[in-house]
Parts: sequence; structure tokens; C-alpha cells
Amino acid sequence: MDPRRRRRPAGLAGGGIYARLTVEKPKDIRYTLKRLWNFFKVERKWLLITFFLIMISGLLGVSVPFLIGKAVDAIFPGIGSVQFERLRLIVLLLLSVYILDNGLTFLQEYIVAGVAQRVVYNLREELFNKLQSLPIMFFDMHTHGEIMSRATNDIDNVSITISQTTVQLMASSVNIVGSLVMMIYLSPIMTGASLITVPMVYFLTKFVASRTRAYFSQQQKTLGRLNGHIEETIGGIFVVKAFNNEEKVIKEFKEQNNVLRDVGVKAQIWSGFIMPLMNVINNFGFGVIAILGGILAVKGMISIGVIASFISYSKQFTRPLNELANTFNTLQSGIAGAERVFEILDEVEERQDSPHAIETKDIKGQVEFKEVFFEYEEGEPVLRNVSFKVKPGTNVALVGPTGAGKTTIVNLLTGFYEIEKGEILIDGINIKDYKKDSLRRIFGMVLQDTYLFSGTIRENIRYGRLDATEEEIEKAAILARADDFISKLPKAYDTYLNEGGTNLSQGQRQLLAISRAILADPSILILDEATSSVDTRTELKIQEAMVKLMENRTTFIIAHRLSTIRDADIIMVIDKGQIVEAGSHEELLERKGHYYKLYHSQFAA
Repeated sequence: MDPRRRRRPAGLAGGGIYARLTVEKPKDIRYTLKRLWNFFKVERKWLLITFFLIMISGLLGVSVPFLIGKAVDAIFPGIGSVQFERLRLIVLLLLSVYILDNGLTFLQEYIVAGVAQRVVYNLREELFNKLQSLPIMFFDMHTHGEIMSRATNDIDNVSITISQTTVQLMASSVNIVGSLVMMIYLSPIMTGASLITVPMVYFLTKFVASRTRAYFSQQQKTLGRLNGHIEETIGGIFVVKAFNNEEKVIKEFKEQNNVLRDVGVKAQIWSGFIMPLMNVINNFGFGVIAILGGILAVKGMISIGVIASFISYSKQFTRPLNELANTFNTLQSGIAGAERVFEILDEVEERQDSPHAIETKDIKGQVEFKEVFFEYEEGEPVLRNVSFKVKPGTNVALVGPTGAGKTTIVNLLTGFYEIEKGEILIDGINIKDYKKDSLRRIFGMVLQDTYLFSGTIRENIRYGRLDATEEEIEKAAILARADDFISKLPKAYDTYLNEGGTNLSQGQRQLLAISRAILADPSILILDEATSSVDTRTELKIQEAMVKLMENRTTFIIAHRLSTIRDADIIMVIDKGQIVEAGSHEELLERKGHYYKLYHSQFAA
């Protein structure tokens, strides 16, 4: 069994907010960079062009200190006069180098900006595609806000990091090598003295990085939880206000915001240590070079111009490290964001179709469960040894207390969840032997929690079958008794709905969901409290439409109001994950068992 199933849905584990924010061991930075490189491979041509431009720019940059040294020697040639012609030529060369270098730098940034956006485009697309292939259980265990944070904030951090560091890392490599070669050429003795700062910089960076990476990773995770809280609060704002819980959600927000602030401060403080400490190390190195250079100049071993050039080369040698320190926050944040994105990309996807999977054709609607077991948490079974067989065209009602396993049965039937043990057959064939997309096309679903997308009413109904004509859409709405209220709207079927259809009543949203199911023309129909949000009069109209909709279709009806399922062919009573009774309405009343008690508890005088 997948170990991820053992986790409780996000937000349900005990321990409070602070208990869930323990610092995790940093991920493998090399692995993350290797994964990112896979996205860069398609941009190799542009990266090579950029590197070629950086090589030219680097050679130009390396020539600058050398020319400055020659200019100094032209001013102090040792014969008491300035060599103006030589100095003029050097100044013109320096001016040309600076202009050309700036032009190349602009071109590098332009190319890398395009590379960064294309890389992030592909990363974002792969992440979104991955989300479509993940099982429903993944979304049960992660808050929507936390998932959104990975798809937006974390990918934005990756984008910023790529844009700001790609050219810098390439240029740093060229500058370090070029400066080192010229330093050795000018004075091997002074080169050896200047390199004493390299181990100091290495150990400083390693020490700070080991701490900042953990804090930046925690910062991203905390931001995800905060986004989840915001998304949940806004989505349930009517409930918040109805129960006068504004102060409660504000308090919870403040707690999580405080944690984010504290973690952010620690991350910024630790990453902020590196710049001043780097300056101290660099200044120490410059001091050593100046003292040693002065001694060598006095002894006549080098000229003043060489000292000037060498100090410039020393700065060029250490500048890449300083620049890296300056963007250290961005680099760490981007790596942490990439790690969180790759965590989703590494999640186990839904069951893939077997090589011999078949299409669903001419489905009659016979459904059979054979000794089916299922559990969310190990040792806490939701369904236990569920077995039944339903003939085509049968109307089956599933009743029982909340949490008994009614919805789980239909989620297993549609393949949203994978069973632990047993078999589920449709028309005598195991559902695992059907192609997954083909399997789900045979189902029509009207759920208790109706969801509508932002768009027109027409587009939302057409979601049931994308190739439906205008006439088919309107006919489905008429059958569902939705046409009555749609025709009264100012733009009728072209009325634009907000996300979730919040500008309609709950009953109207339910009618549109039923219209969508009718349009899909499914072989098997699933109604999960389909009329729970409409008034009694509307419910009667819907039931009239449902009679026609359910003709010659196998239908599973989940209902708490037993008055809506009296005419079902079979009523199955589910309790504690098992079918405890099954039969018609009259048969179950005669037995005076579980159903009898449930029925009379609702209709007792």
C-alpha cells in the first residue's frame, strides 16, 4: 500500500500550528539543480550562444585591469614625463571595451530572459498536467491554498532565480578563470598571497548556506499554509460571518502570519550575514596584496602599474562571490521553491492503463462488487468485505449514517480511489481492464457539493459533453427543470457566472449540475444528495425529470432523506463499512431492522 495513504488530510493532524512547522532536513541541492537542468536541455542552443557572448565579454573584462595598469605606467614611466600618446591610445581602448562590454551584457540578459520564461513555462505546464493526473486522495490530503502556493509562489521564485543567476553564474566562471590567469602572469607571488581568502570564503558560504536553506524551505512551506488559510477563509466567508467567527479566523491568520514573519526574519538574518563578512575577508585580502605589492615595488620586482592591475584583478576574482552573496536570498528561495515543485512532480499518479486495456463500448450497466476492502488509514477500514451485484437498469439507493461509506462506494466504482482488496466489475469486466478515460465517460454525476466554473451558463452545462449543440444544451436544461429560471435571466444561457456560481442560489446551481449530467447521457448515473439543496416543489419537478433520465440506466442514489428513494429497486443500508441490509422499501420495513429504524426516526410523529 502507498505510504502516502497513511497520512491524514492536511490540517487534521494534532499538535497545533507550531508543531507542524518543525524545520525539516534540507533537500539535496545537487539533485534539485540536476532536475532543473532537465528543463534547460531544450534551451542548450541559446545557453551556448549566451556562454559564447559571456566568454567575449569576460575577455574584454579581463583586459580592463591590464589596460589600467599600462595607463598607470604611462603616467609614471620612471623618466619624469607622461607618455601622452600611449595614454590616449589606452584610454580609447578602454572606452571601446566598456561600450562593447555593455552591449554584450544587454544581449546576454535579453536572451536569458527568454530562456528563463520558456523554462518556467514548461515547468508550470508540467506541474499543471501532473495535478490533472494525481489521484483524488492527493487533493484530500493537501489544502487547495498550499497547492496553489506551489503552482504560483514557488514557480515565481524559480523564475526570478533563473533570470538573475544564470548569466551571473556563467560570467562568474569566466571572470574567475580569466582573472586568475592574469594574476599568475603578472605576479605568481602576489597570486599565492591573494588566494588565502579563498578557503575563508568557501567555509563561510558553506556555513551560512547550511542554515539559510532550511529556513527558506520552511518559509515557503509556511507561506503555503498561510495561503491555504486565506483561500479557505475567503471560500467560506459566508459561514465565517454567519457564525460571527471573524475574530477567530483573524487570530488564526495572525498566528500563522507571525510564524511566517519569524521564519522570514531568521532566513534574512542568516543570509544577510554573508555580505558584511565577505567584505571583511575581501578587505583583508586587499590589505595583504597592497602590503606585499609595496614591498615588491620597492625592491624593483614589479611596477606600480602591476600593483594597480593586480588589485583590480583581485577584485574581479572575488566579485563573483560577492555577487552570489548579494543574490543569496534569491538563490536559496528559488532552490527551496524548485524542491517543493518537484515534490509534487514525484507524487504517485493515478493508476495507468494496462497495455491490454479496452474501451467501454455498449455498456449495459451491470455492476458487481466482489469482497471489496478499502481504508484511508491503516487499521481503520472504511469498507469491509462489500459484495453485491446490480443488474442493468436497476435503481440502487445507498442509505446509512454519515461516514458509513456510501460515497466511498461510488468513488471506488468510478475509479477515483483504488481498492485495497477485491474486484469491481462493470458488465463482467474488471474496471482496471478498462481505459481510465473511457471508464469515466460512462458515468454521469450530480454531487451534493455542486461546483460551477467561471463562464456562461451555456458553457457550464456543455461541460457534460463538449461537442453538444445549442439545442441539446437547452433540451437538457428543460429536462432538468432549469430552463424556467435560466430564461428569466437578462442574458439567459449567456449569463456569466462567478467562480463556483456564487451569483446563483444553491438550488439553481444544483439544477445546472443536473442539466450537465443529463447532457452527458451516461450509462451509469450517480446522484449524491442531488436534490438536497432545492425546495420541495422544485424537488418534485426534478424527480419527474429524473424518472425519464434514469430509464434504462443503472443508477446509484445516495440520500439521507428517505422519502426520495422509496421507489428504488434496491435499497442498501450501509453501516460501519458493511452492507447490513438490502431489499425494496416494503421488504426492509417488514424486516424491522436498520432501515426500519432509520425510516421511522425521520417520520416519527
